[in-house]
Amino acid sequence: MVETRTIEQTVTFNNVSPHDVYEAYMDPEKHAKFTGAKVNISREIGSEFSAYDGALSGTILELIPDAKIVQTWRGSDEGWVPGHYSTATFSLEAIDGGTRLTFVQTGVPEVSLEQISAGWQKHYWPKMKQTLES
Repeated sequence: MVETRTIEQTVTFNNVSPHDVYEAYMDPEKHAKFTGAKVNISREIGSEFSAYDGALSGTILELIPDAKIVQTWRGSDEGWVPGHYSTATFSLEAIDGGTRLTFVQTGVPEVSLEQISAGWQKHYWPKMKQTLES
């Protein structure tokens, strides 16, 4: 049994629409542009994805264009038990002056919690904001 925790993070994108945030994550070229690494992602439910040159992987579970992305998700670090996946949910909401992204990742192995939480805050949100807000 894997001891797990939940990550909850909120990011605000100024002067950026939910559509643009959704596309930045779901379009392979746009995703690779802000991460600087290879990504393989599709808009087909049940399809597999990988990002950061294969360091992150999972399956697309649900897509609501410009509003929600849900995927199984796992890292390649030692804390991830083989076959164990977390669930990552990206919810997008138009707010005055931009978009609020509410991110919830359940089932993160406790031993990987700090690394994964910091990874989103270091390798995703600021790079995504810089790309979209410029």
